[in-house]
Amino acid sequence: MIDLHLHSTISDGSDSPDRIVELAHQAGCAAIALTDHDSQEGVPLASKRGEELGVVVVPGCEISCAWNPGVMHVLCYYVQPETEPLHQELEQLRADREERNHRIVTRLIQLGLPITYEEVQEEARRTQPDNKGTMVGKPHFAAVLVRKGVVSSLAEAFDLYLAKGRAAYVPKARLSIKDVIALTRSSGGVTSLAHPLSLGIGFNELENTVRELAAEGLVGLEAMYPTYSPEERQLLIEIAHRTGLVPTGGSDYHGSYKEGIKICSGTGDLVVPDEVLNNLANRISG
Repeated sequence: MIDLHLHSTISDGSDSPDRIVELAHQAGCAAIALTDHDSQEGVPLASKRGEELGVVVVPGCEISCAWNPGVMHVLCYYVQPETEPLHQELEQLRADREERNHRIVTRLIQLGLPITYEEVQEEARRTQPDNKGTMVGKPHFAAVLVRKGVVSSLAEAFDLYLAKGRAAYVPKARLSIKDVIALTRSSGGVTSLAHPLSLGIGFNELENTVRELAAEGLVGLEAMYPTYSPEERQLLIEIAHRTGLVPTGGSDYHGSYKEGIKICSGTGDLVVPDEVLNNLANRISG
């Protein structure tokens, strides 16, 4: 059993990279991929703990890509931290994210909400105060609003202020999906399309889109995802097979920032076969 979609305190999760590995070990997970947004800062710590506990840690990250009409999320696997050319682009994305975060807090203040950027940064550092790589994400804004009684839950914070189309929403800079695929391949890794049903298109259109991306070098399709029904997972697996992609899967775990999701098992019935890792590794370009 493996889990190829996990977020730590380095991006927008509530557990540190080494704690992620410990939880995976407790859950009986043989291998994981740490896929923080726009960052691989947590991979060395996770890998060290993985070696101690016998859990394979695949270096990864998740990147949000420009796609018409919305956003496409791509998981990058097997790229070692600081490997070029992907590393340089991740640094730029993090800088753009920091600028976006300042614009979000400005909008929240303009709405009359009691929040400062220092409070959001402290929330991001709260569970991992010694890690300089910790990155501020929208769940940290939401947590501060909950703590101050502005909203009653993280979900309400997004629904009222932070989600797309809401008053404090600010888009971030994005690479194209083709650029991310090419950068990852040039850096020795492979890519998989994350939670594909979030694109909001039908299965026929999705298959056509995936087929086009496979021609660009996409390797995987995240078919095994915790909120998808068994029927949806099977349809996605079939699309992956017809388009020559590897069906991948993961919990998209964010700790307390995404309630009801557990490492390896998702909402309780997620099972990602061990052979998925070999299938991905076998697709790495020589």
